Formats: sequence, structure tokens, C-alpha cells
Amino acid sequence: MKHFRILTFLTLLIALTLAACSPAASEPPADAAAETAPAEPVTIRIAALPVLDTLPIYVAQQEGLFEQYNLTVEAIPASSAPKRDELINAAQADGMINEVMSTIFHNREETRVQIVRYGRVATADAPIFFILAAKDSGIESVDALKGVEIGVSQGTIIEYLTDRILQAEGFADDEINTIAVPDIGQRMALLGSGELPAAMLPDPLASLVMQQGAVLVIDDSSHPEYSYSTIAFRKAFIDANPEAVRGFLAAWEEAVALINADPQKYADLMVERKLVPPPLAGQFQVPQFVTAGVPTAAQWDDAIAWAGEKGLETGQASYAETVTDAYLP
Repeated sequence: MKHFRILTFLTLLIALTLAACSPAASEPPADAAAETAPAEPVTIRIAALPVLDTLPIYVAQQEGLFEQYNLTVEAIPASSAPKRDELINAAQADGMINEVMSTIFHNREETRVQIVRYGRVATADAPIFFILAAKDSGIESVDALKGVEIGVSQGTIIEYLTDRILQAEGFADDEINTIAVPDIGQRMALLGSGELPAAMLPDPLASLVMQQGAVLVIDDSSHPEYSYSTIAFRKAFIDANPEAVRGFLAAWEEAVALINADPQKYADLMVERKLVPPPLAGQFQVPQFVTAGVPTAAQWDDAIAWAGEKGLETGQASYAETVTDAYLP
């Protein structure tokens, strides 16, 4: 009996010793734990004008779409196109909702910015930009704009569209008279007070000014091939974060699908984010947003040609190095 107890004790001792020498199955090696740890979210800062083109960003934020792609997206307000471009130049923003002219000027010396998608595009049924006349200006027709000062943001799609639309309507170059008023709010105020006889404005700000008495002279639905905005990123950011850019565009696409399916669902959000003025709350009809795509070579070439007509330096900017669809979902 004594021998049996000794044998049992030795057997138990051996088993405990072997167990102590074996690795614990529930504790993976440190390097394996590191491999399975979730990556930190990538932060993307977008320079954003107070225009409807930015709506998919706010919808994606509200619906948690960016989080699905491990992104944190911050919209940095910019009051004008020059202010927006300053944020990009100073690397205080990673991307922007802009237009092709802005990107061309960024890339005069080297490819610093790349266009990865359309933002919005005008259609025959849904204009984006409007040439408006002041309430008491007496201007009611396109021909009445000949020689009249039209407030624009110079070197941007605002001036480009003003020229191209009026040229398409038969204006000679010396009949088009634009004046620089880059700040959108100031342009609206000057038009409303009559200090500017005419101005080019984007919707829905144009709708607000028309509600206050401004006269619609012509909009870009008559020549939609010229009118579109873009999503662009600093090339350095794209090179360092290609998957983040893909994730951003995937989330944008999902947001566009939600907007197109039920535009008025986001009426309050548009007012909250100051994309639609409060007086238009519940009245402004949100147009359909364009699905995935990038500007064409023909659109790029026309923008380059316009810059040449204006004596603006485009340098080494090229379509092949600037516009890419490689990150579209």
C-alpha cells in the first residue's frame, strides 16, 4: 500500500513537471499578438468649401461609412478657392473638393496633386453654376451681359465656366468682362446690394439669391460638358496611404448611393453643415450625384487651352500624371 502511494505521488509529480515545461496554449507569442492588433485609423483632412459637392463627406460621417474602412475624416472649412489651395500647399489638408484648373496650377512644376474622381457634374436637368443678374440691374437676357462686370473667382472653374458658357452663346472675348471676387459670401452680398451687376454662383447659394430677387440669366445646364468638380489628393499623401484613398472613395460611393436613393433624408444635415442656407430648408431639391468616374482627356485639354488663352502658366501639368482612376471602387 505504501509503495502504491509513492508510485502515485511520483506519477503526479512527473505530470506537473511536464505541464510546467509546456508553452501555454492560451497565450500567443508576442509577435503574433502584434500581427493581429487592429491598425490605427488613418486620418484624412479634406479642405472643403461650403458647397453641395461636399455632402457625401458629411453623409459618410453620419452613417459611419468611413469607420468601416478604418478612416477618420475631418472636413476643414475654406471660405474661398485660394484659401482651400493654401491649405493644400501648406500640407494642412490631404485632399480637397476642387476643380481641374486648381489642380493644373498645383502641378505646374511637378505632380503634387492627383485627381481621383469626379465630385459633381452638371447635367441638362441639374445645373450647378448660375450666372445671375442683380435685382434692379435690368439684365434679363444673355446678350444683355455683354461688357457687364461679372463677379468670379479668377483662375477657377467659376471664371472658366463664365468664359466658356458665354463663348458658346456667341460672345467675343472682348465682350466678356469678369471681375475678381473670390470669396463666395462677398460675391453674394455684392450681387444682393446691386454693387455687382452680375455674378457666377453655385447652387444652392444661387437659389437663395434668386429667392431674394436676383435674376437667372443662364446656367451650366445649357453646356454641361464644361461643368464638373473633382476630388483630389496631395500625391505625397496618396503614395503614403493608397489604401486609405481607396477606402475614402469606397465610402464616398456608398454615401452617393444613399443620397441618390433618398435625397431629402439629408435635408437637415445640409442645413446643419451650412451647405444649404436656412431659408431654403425643406425647399431645396438635392440633385443626383455622379457615380464613380474621372474627367476625360478632352475636358483636361480644354481646361489647358483656356489657361493658355488667359496667359496662365500650366508648366508640366499633364493628364496622364494628374488624373487616375486607379483608386475607384
